[in-house]
Amino acid sequence: MTDTTLDTAQETRSPPRSRRRLRACHECDLVVALPPLRARERADCPRCGHTLSKRHYRPAQRSMALACSALVALMMAVSFPFISFQVGGIGNRIELSETASTMLGFHQPVVAIAVALTIIVLPAVYLCGMVWLQYGLLRRQPLPFSRGIARSLSHLHPWMMADVFIIGALVSLIKVAGMAQIEFGMAFWAFCAFAILLLYTTQSVDADWMWFSLAGEPLAPRGVRTGETAAPQKVTGCPTCGLINRLTADGHGQCRRCGERLHARLPHSLQRTWALLAASVVMYIPANVYPIMTTTTMGNTSQSTIIGGVVELWQMGDWPVATVIFVASVIVPVGKILALAWLCLMINRSDELSNATRTVLYRITEFIGRWSMIDVFVVAMLVALIRAGALMSITPGPAALAFGAVVVLTMLAAMTFDPRLIWDDPAGHADATTEPDARGTA
Repeated sequence: MTDTTLDTAQETRSPPRSRRRLRACHECDLVVALPPLRARERADCPRCGHTLSKRHYRPAQRSMALACSALVALMMAVSFPFISFQVGGIGNRIELSETASTMLGFHQPVVAIAVALTIIVLPAVYLCGMVWLQYGLLRRQPLPFSRGIARSLSHLHPWMMADVFIIGALVSLIKVAGMAQIEFGMAFWAFCAFAILLLYTTQSVDADWMWFSLAGEPLAPRGVRTGETAAPQKVTGCPTCGLINRLTADGHGQCRRCGERLHARLPHSLQRTWALLAASVVMYIPANVYPIMTTTTMGNTSQSTIIGGVVELWQMGDWPVATVIFVASVIVPVGKILALAWLCLMINRSDELSNATRTVLYRITEFIGRWSMIDVFVVAMLVALIRAGALMSITPGPAALAFGAVVVLTMLAAMTFDPRLIWDDPAGHADATTEPDARGTA
């Protein structure tokens, strides 16, 4: 993959040759002019490297086919047996939905709702909305409510965790494989296919083309200059559809194309991030002090904390599983809290090199946060599957809710942190740059 600058003739800090196809980077706020893109090319911000637009070959057909296939796989996953186990002549077989519903019987409604939403409900809503949108685009006549649906779907993506659930299911099955006979049902393989298809569906969305097809592209406000930060020009790029809009004197507005609320910078970004980080630190204490699950084997009962479970797995020789749980349950949440705290503290120190490094750190932090849900999914899977009375059974502990809260709070902290603050001048003025155009990448 080779970077090529497709348009470099434009002078720095000059009015663009056209008011069409202007974008303000969501991560560094630089105003650039998008170059012409062909299929399988993308345009990256020349300052921070953030991908501004991706072009796909036949985007409507591609997304439609993937979304329909994923829906079929999901229907199979919820209709057939998921996993079964047998030990000492006693066995149990569960369906996918039972990983959530069983938690209700143990007075864990919040965890049950979180599991159901992240692996079944929200993905199903996303895929149905995608089919609705792409069907209208294929007919060249968008269906009713298409703009609202497209705006809503962009906010669902971080909360769909089918891929994380698959890893959690595999970890939980490895933990009990030495104690019981495990058998995969048709639904397990269907859900694996669903997780892959859902991932491809989200990656297949050509948001730039989709919004142009839904609502065209109004011209950028007059006087917008490329090669400069958007905020001092009293404009901003819509985080949903990308359109540059004029802001009011107090730095707020509404997108003319999709209706999203706009801000020069997210209101009280640092205060909200600090508050959410503090709450996550508070919740992380009971998440590690209290047991996350209680195991009964041959009448003997033992409680396991997160760290205790990791140590036990390591001593039993299951070091790969112990490593996965340790990384997901300790390193990721703690690292994310420390990284976001460091970013908040370093906001008032600005230089080009450290800004690029901090932006990369923010991207990593935002990406890895959802993978901490592995431990919650492990508990949900084991509680639903291992139900053989005094012979062998597993019940959830209070730490499951506390740790789930840590995951959600750290994800929200990353969302409320505005990465554009990294690039702002400490004196309160946005930095300028000398690179005005987006780079097209094949």
